[in-house]
Amino acid sequence: MKKLKKQLKVFIYQLKHLRQLDKYILKQVIEMFIMGVLVFTSIIFASDTFITLIKQISMYGIPFKIAFLIIILHLPSVFVMTIPMGVLLATVMTLNGLSLSSEITVMRACGIGINRIAKPIFVFAIIMACISFVVNETVVPVMTKQSTDLALYAFSKKNIPEGKENFTFKEVKDSGMLKRLFYVGDCKNAILHNITVLDASKDGTIQILQAREGATTEEGWKFQKGAIYTVTNQGKALDTTLFDDTTIRFGMDLSDEMDRNLASEHNFIQLCKLIPKTNPEDRAWLTISLFDKIALPLTTVVFVLIGVPLAITPPRVRYNRGFLFSILIIFGYYLVRALSISFGETGALAPAIAAFMPDVVLSIIGVGLYYRKVYTIC
Repeated sequence: MKKLKKQLKVFIYQLKHLRQLDKYILKQVIEMFIMGVLVFTSIIFASDTFITLIKQISMYGIPFKIAFLIIILHLPSVFVMTIPMGVLLATVMTLNGLSLSSEITVMRACGIGINRIAKPIFVFAIIMACISFVVNETVVPVMTKQSTDLALYAFSKKNIPEGKENFTFKEVKDSGMLKRLFYVGDCKNAILHNITVLDASKDGTIQILQAREGATTEEGWKFQKGAIYTVTNQGKALDTTLFDDTTIRFGMDLSDEMDRNLASEHNFIQLCKLIPKTNPEDRAWLTISLFDKIALPLTTVVFVLIGVPLAITPPRVRYNRGFLFSILIIFGYYLVRALSISFGETGALAPAIAAFMPDVVLSIIGVGLYYRKVYTIC
């Protein structure tokens, strides 16, 4: 009985110290995770996001304030992408630092194995994967829908500068050819005067619209007291139409932008209901996006699986290579991801395989490295 009580006391003592170990490791992981998310989010914003901002301002005529607000609304989707990166960076940098300071060596000498050291990190990764999934299912669809609606509203207004005189703006096709050219004499009190629109959007013909007054509304462009001339590319007149009041929906074709946001505007259940109703050519990438809603959060745990064995360096290594490992793993992951999704969209791979292939590939590599680190060397 005394021996049992003594063993129980020893177990409680060890349990308390192990809990302190969990807190010690988690504190460093969380601090590094926050820094990693901020760094990777800043990189994405500084590259892709601000290019999108400039494109929306220069090509779509969207005001700077609205374009910036659209980018802010896309922040939750960027956050979902950077969570796995942040967890990977936190895992590798924390364990690499503990390894270089010989703290892991001391833990293992005290009978604490790699599995026990990595346990709080795996728990943290699972929690962040769940948070990532919840944010992607609740916040991202709402924000993306608001972003799309705001872009369409802003573009319908066309950002006509109040008080400016004799100004033009144009819209181009994907090939770079002129699509529409707008000339406005002046704009006073949101009313346009002396308007001329050259519309070359239809092959073989050109339409020229002239109107004394006009205004931009959500329903389209409203013109008063004008005429529409239709001519061929060779200059032959085909038709002339006079009008007192007409509404025309001019504007850049935003269908590609809307299609790109279609999957993000729906959660998993909504997307399951939407896919059967879509065109067969769009069904493949929408199905990939459906499975990716599960595959992307799982990446958080997969990154930890491959990051733990790479972070624990041999005693002879005396420099921190955690950041380098993190960048290489992220680069490899997104390279495989881009290839698998491309093959999936072309039909070479099944949608489920295309979405989960990066996780499967890294999981196989991670299991091999983890087994070697825990059971072969230790």
